Amino acid sequence: MLGRKRAARASVRRELEGAEIRLHGVSRAWGTTHAVQEISLTVPAGSFTVLLGPSGCGKTTCLRLVAGLETVTAGRIEIGGRDVTHLPPAARGVAMVFQSYALFPHLSVAENILFGLRARRVPAADRARRLDRAVDILGIAALLGRRPGQLSGGQQQRVALGRAIVAEAPVCLMDEPLSNLDAQLRADMRREILALQRRLGLTMLYVTHDQTEAMSMADQVVLMRAGRIEQQGPPATLYGDPATRFVAGFIGTPPMNLFPLQRTGDGLMIPGTEGPALLPAPDGGGTLVGGLRPEHIELADRGIPALVQHAEYLGADTILSCRAGEATLLVRLPGQAAHPVGSPVHLRPTAPIALFDPETGARRRPLPPGGASRDAASPDHPDADEKVFA
Repeated sequence: MLGRKRAARASVRRELEGAEIRLHGVSRAWGTTHAVQEISLTVPAGSFTVLLGPSGCGKTTCLRLVAGLETVTAGRIEIGGRDVTHLPPAARGVAMVFQSYALFPHLSVAENILFGLRARRVPAADRARRLDRAVDILGIAALLGRRPGQLSGGQQQRVALGRAIVAEAPVCLMDEPLSNLDAQLRADMRREILALQRRLGLTMLYVTHDQTEAMSMADQVVLMRAGRIEQQGPPATLYGDPATRFVAGFIGTPPMNLFPLQRTGDGLMIPGTEGPALLPAPDGGGTLVGGLRPEHIELADRGIPALVQHAEYLGADTILSCRAGEATLLVRLPGQAAHPVGSPVHLRPTAPIALFDPETGARRRPLPPGGASRDAASPDHPDADEKVFA
């Protein structure tokens, strides 16, 4: 009996092994309004991919296109090697968890979980097996007789997840499923959802505007802006090697410092300061935008002169807001740092400064993979002190 049960579970696991998702030049428009524009994306089988971006960037529309809840204006969608562009949602092999949970208030937890299976006339024995499995995974056996109004937000979320599990689809789509929960419960549910995805081997496509969710859960982050992909890759790549000014300012808590740099005879320096020059001036005219993470600035005996404007103590570290000429720079310091408002400090970069075009936002002189630039303009270079802070 035990052997048959294990064999059945292994068979289900093989069926659930994630199917790759591919979007080829996918667009969605309503008249002259383009919600999604020429999106090309690959979600590897069994991976956790997050669509991230501000409200209105097209991430939910993109998810609904994959689900079949919206029709494609142009392009092609493949799931598991099948062209599903014009297939109805039920024929795509996907399960979906909505932001609102979409639970029927008059049905019990068990009835909510099994509603889709009943609608598809799945045999009773199969329904019972799938329900037992979902209950075992989610630990909600005590809730089966209750109705949604008797559940907490976290419990309702588990019921919505249970409905996705019993579908036994190779792809699971989630549309901001944690936005209605408090901060502590969101953190707990992030861990549960990630563990569930790993345990079942699902291909997960997850939508959120919360970068903490994206950075802590994703194998691949797809950052969207105005219906297009701004940058995609592992979380560490978007954080450490942003391709555009938008990525640099969106990823990170707090985000990357972005500040003007003007060309002088000595090099690039922050306007309103008398130096030091931070980088050699590249060819061309006009100003550039520099970028530094708060943890890549330290207090030093010499460097950029600044005044402390504010100190935010966060327990493990303190965020200092410092005014240097025309720039405001955030500095992350370990522990509790006592620096009264108005006190003078000197700031020193401890990592290469990223450069962005002020008009297009594109990265200038991009760093090699890993963000390790070893030229003389880098503070990590042996001669950096002499050349950068001369």
